[in-house]
Amino acid sequence: MKVCGFTFIRNAVKFDFPIVEAITSVLPLCDRFVVAVGRSEDETRDLIENIDPVKITIVDTVWDENLNEGGRVYADETNKALDAIPNEYNWCFYIQGDEVLHEKYLPAVRCAMEENLDRSEVDGLLFDYRHFYGSYDYVGDCRHWYRKEIRVIRNDKSIRSYKDAQGFRKAGEKLKVVQVAAEIFHYGWVRHPRYMQQKVEAVKAFYDGISDEAAKQKAVEREFNYSAEYDALAKFTGSHPKTMEERIKRLNWDFQPDLNKVNMKLKYRLLYWIEKRTGVRLFEYRNYELMD
Repeated sequence: MKVCGFTFIRNAVKFDFPIVEAITSVLPLCDRFVVAVGRSEDETRDLIENIDPVKITIVDTVWDENLNEGGRVYADETNKALDAIPNEYNWCFYIQGDEVLHEKYLPAVRCAMEENLDRSEVDGLLFDYRHFYGSYDYVGDCRHWYRKEIRVIRNDKSIRSYKDAQGFRKAGEKLKVVQVAAEIFHYGWVRHPRYMQQKVEAVKAFYDGISDEAAKQKAVEREFNYSAEYDALAKFTGSHPKTMEERIKRLNWDFQPDLNKVNMKLKYRLLYWIEKRTGVRLFEYRNYELMD
């Protein structure tokens, strides 16, 4: 069994992405790792190159400014990395620049890949998610945050990144996947408020169709207000991946949310209440077909 990791990134230093931690967290499972590095305004390429020059292959890309609605450019960049993976690899492990796999899950993921290697009907592996918000001590606690997503797929080029690169489709159809006893830690909403605001505005440029220059102008001298933006949060009591230890030590802002706050419309409050009491998330969107 051979495994190749893949991801895409641009302006990782400027927007303070934990891309080194992301790649490092899954590298023990990978024989090779392909990174589509978009033309950046900082030292992103050098950063990636120095992680592991033996395993990592860089594909230099230029983001298509015409794909500036609905996040389509992220899927396009994901596919560039995927297409650069040689055919000799069986599985492809996708990790985004703000996601980290806890080291305690490495054996379970490897086992799942081995067990399903010869099950041709299995297109990929499904992971649970934990979304951190504001700081490393709090996680999103409502249906606003997706609970599961595909992060390991077969090396089948008919599989394409879907919409804004949240998941995958095969010939337009949902992938058939097996659940893995593993969890991805998503840190996309944890960074200094200044960097967070810059990142939010940059993302909007590729969702709302505004120009990159307009996005930069909006981010000038502003800081993201974490306290005003969340629906519901919960205290995190577990451990973080070891690859995140140094970054967590550098935390230099304070965030103390009101855990009693539930900022939702009535219908979402009702669904939230049901989920908390039954564990069932009604009407949940699933971009996959779950197999036994």
